[in-house]
Formats: sequence, structure tokens, C-alpha cells
Amino acid sequence: MAEPGFIPPHGNYRELASFQRSEAIYDLTFMFCRRFLSRGDRTADQMVQAARSGKQNIVEGCPVSGTSREMEIKLLDVARASLEELLNDYQDFLRVRGKTQWAKDSREALFVRRLATRSDGSDGSHGSHLTQRTHAPARTPFDPYRPFVETRRAEVVANIAICLIRQANYLLDRQIRAAEQEFMRCGGIRERMTRARLQARTKSPASTDRTTASER
Repeated sequence: MAEPGFIPPHGNYRELASFQRSEAIYDLTFMFCRRFLSRGDRTADQMVQAARSGKQNIVEGCPVSGTSREMEIKLLDVARASLEELLNDYQDFLRVRGKTQWAKDSREALFVRRLATRSDGSDGSHGSHLTQRTHAPARTPFDPYRPFVETRRAEVVANIAICLIRQANYLLDRQIRAAEQEFMRCGGIRERMTRARLQARTKSPASTDRTTASER
């Protein structure tokens, strides 16, 4: 068997719950702006760009994690900041129009939280089955929310977006913390390279015995 390398497994961002939520947020925001904001509205452009930044920085951060935990953490932090900006935009939308923002543990917010289980029958952020699987898997992370986003009024769709962004931010906070702990435990790429090189130069007992025998 080949010796394990010093670059850890990395790059499969599509399996990350944070990416799945962020992709759903981007699709939702694109549709929200098209339905409820005027064409050419600068706020619409900024919201779509913030949603895209949240998603794309996860895409970029995941592959680079194999060689630079520092860069991974920076990119995840940018994703987190972009989604926080987008969250504020949705809150502004509701506030200036005198609309209600759902309480965190309201019946509506809890329903939206459970919709995440429709992607594959379980919620990747919790690692356990939360609902019985009685339907086919969703084709995209956005599919569980699509019927509501396409048909409900702006106030409801904005609140769905807020719930999703809060989920994504929670997941990103956990992901950033895990990357920090991994760096503290294993160090960066230079430290791993040094350890790997020292291990490669350390001869096995059998090799040492053969060298000693040949010298006699």
C-alpha cells in the first residue's frame, strides 16, 4: 500500500451542509430579487452578489484546505461575512415595509428548519435522521423551498431566507472552529511537510539491520 501523504483529504464541498444551505440561499435570493425588487435596483444586484459570495467562498475554501488551513479559514470567514450582509438586507426589507420578522422558535421558523431534511432525508448539520423519509430526494438544495418561494408573498419569502441564512451561518461558525482546531492539532502545510520528510528519512529496523550487515 502507498504511504499516506501529508496533504489530507479535501475538496468535496458539495457534501458540506454549509454549501448546500448557501446554494439554496443563492437560488432563493435570485428568485426573490426577480419577483419582488425592481429591475435595475442596485439593492437587488448587491443581494445577489452577497449570496454568490457566500456560496463561492465555500467552493474556493474547501479545495484549498488541503494545503492552507489559513486560507481556508479566511475564505470561510468571507463567506460568513457575505451571508451576514445578506441577512441584514432581508431584515431591512421587512423593517422598512413594516413587516414582521419571525421569532427564532416560531412555528413558521421551525417548519422552515425542518424543510432542510427534504434534501436527503436527514440534516447534515446534525448527523441524524430527523424525519421519516417519505419522498424522493430533492434534486437541488433549493428544491424543498421552491414551492414556497415561487408562490408566497414577499414577507414570507424574506423570512424563509432569514431562516436559511441563520442556519448557514451556524454551520459556517462550526466549520471555521473545526478548521481552527485542526490547525492547532496538526499545524500547517510546512509543518506537515517537515514531519513527512523526517519520517521518510527515518530508516526502519529492517533497513538498519541490512545496512549494518553490509558494512561488516
